[in-house]
Amino acid sequence: MNMLANLAKARRYPEMETAALALLANQPQSGLAWKALGVAQRMQNKDALDAMKKAAELLPDDPEAQSNLGAAWRRLGELESAAACFQRALELRPDIAEVWNNLGNVHRDLGNLDEALSAYRRALELKPNFSLAHNGLGNVFQGLGALDDAAANYERSLALDPNNAEALTNLGFTRRLQNRTSDAEIACRRALEIDPNHSAAVILLAELRSDQGNFQEAEAWFRRASAIEPGSPEAWAGIAGLRPMTTLDTVWLAEAQRILGAKLPPRREAILRFALGKYFDDTRDYDRAFEQYRRANALARQGRRGYDRSQVTHGIDRLIHSYGDEWFKRSAGSVISSERPVLIIGMPRSGTTLAEQILAAHADVFGAGELPFWNSVFTRLLVDEGGELDPSSLSGMANDYLGVLHQLAPDARRVVDKMPGNFLYLGLIHAALPKAKFIHLRRHPIDTCLSIFFQNFSDVHEYASDLDDLAQYYAEYQRLMAHWRRVVPAGVMLEVDYEKLVEDPEGESRRLVQFIGLPWDPRCCEFHHSSRTVSTFSKWQARQPINRQSVARWRNYEKFIAPLERLVSCTASD
Repeated sequence: MNMLANLAKARRYPEMETAALALLANQPQSGLAWKALGVAQRMQNKDALDAMKKAAELLPDDPEAQSNLGAAWRRLGELESAAACFQRALELRPDIAEVWNNLGNVHRDLGNLDEALSAYRRALELKPNFSLAHNGLGNVFQGLGALDDAAANYERSLALDPNNAEALTNLGFTRRLQNRTSDAEIACRRALEIDPNHSAAVILLAELRSDQGNFQEAEAWFRRASAIEPGSPEAWAGIAGLRPMTTLDTVWLAEAQRILGAKLPPRREAILRFALGKYFDDTRDYDRAFEQYRRANALARQGRRGYDRSQVTHGIDRLIHSYGDEWFKRSAGSVISSERPVLIIGMPRSGTTLAEQILAAHADVFGAGELPFWNSVFTRLLVDEGGELDPSSLSGMANDYLGVLHQLAPDARRVVDKMPGNFLYLGLIHAALPKAKFIHLRRHPIDTCLSIFFQNFSDVHEYASDLDDLAQYYAEYQRLMAHWRRVVPAGVMLEVDYEKLVEDPEGESRRLVQFIGLPWDPRCCEFHHSSRTVSTFSKWQARQPINRQSVARWRNYEKFIAPLERLVSCTASD
């Protein structure tokens, strides 16, 4: 046994495998030999499941043997079995940080983010300088949309292990979500210097090229990632997002179906099923498209915290109560005057990216993408002050926000923040910055909700994966917008219907430019030639001339949308 341990320490895994097999020829019931064989096979990327199972059977009280089997199950996508093994190992010995980290990884794969958070934190209690656990914690925060916390944990992980390509790649993905494109590229390139075959870093590079509109180069990188990791759902799904798919894409379809034939963790299977739904939608096979979208959303819901309709209704009630006429009277005078901010608001998939592209083509406008500033401010407000705000704090918030805009575009006369969810904070933002302009994009309610349902939004929008939840959330959004129309002064908010924008692009574009106080720039009609970075789901459409293909798209799915039918009465003028 000492020889096997020495071979493992020296990482001489082929010799270790040979020695373990020789020992088992004489001692077939040696649990330690089976454990060594499993480790040697795993480190050579061989199928180690049988050896791990035998070791766990013969060594039921050995936490390492149970944890090794859990790792084998996880690699095969058998996540419930993996979790059971890690939990058994922790019952035997609850002070092993590595096993807590492994359990956190499985819970994250399953989408159990609260459980994953607890597991990683326990690992760090036991081992504060555990780089992998900081990386895992960052992954959970990224899944929860807490991007600053995610980045901080990735940076802690890298401070402990600067050559961790996985943490570098994760940091790069987070910087991309924060619209820090150059920082994302730096992290990605550093990860590839460390490991040129790190498939996740290659996928990140593909996404960055796609954001820049370099779709052919992006596809080449996605295909490279697929060659490095055959069967990667992320790589193969990425290709489908770069262009409309056609019936000639039979190779793509066959490979997607082959990958789905393997056992995948729910969140990874969902990624490819969303892409397969897009394929069938693009090729007008709407029944099969909806079935894929339905299955993708069901997978995305697994392990997620359920959407709480009553909590959302209570939240909207509170916003309406807190930010009414009395609020604006109390907050008057505690403000900073600036006309630079332009905030495009509305539901996701309502045309906000298109409106930003039009305005960002103007010589005096900078498109900042989706800035998380006000969501972070409001979250801190809820945590620190129970949602109540002293109006004297408004000037500090305004200055901080203007500082972010200045850092992004110091010379632009107008900076566009295209975070759709800022409709929730309109009362707060207007009180802080009364000369800021709001552009509210509206689209047919069912087109909006179906388009959300067809995207992998559930990580950040808990209502997105269920049609009944979507209908309820949309109704609450409409209720809040009706409140803002009543209490916000005329001239602060312009409402633009997506359907009118695509019907009369120049007329509506001129209205947008006039509203933000700038002279007309004909480049606003040529926005699709822009080279600016776009990282939303609409990145391909944003590079195309305006067309009507997405208008009344819901009619293709009329037989599936019963939960949304009540929204038909929610017209754009509501």
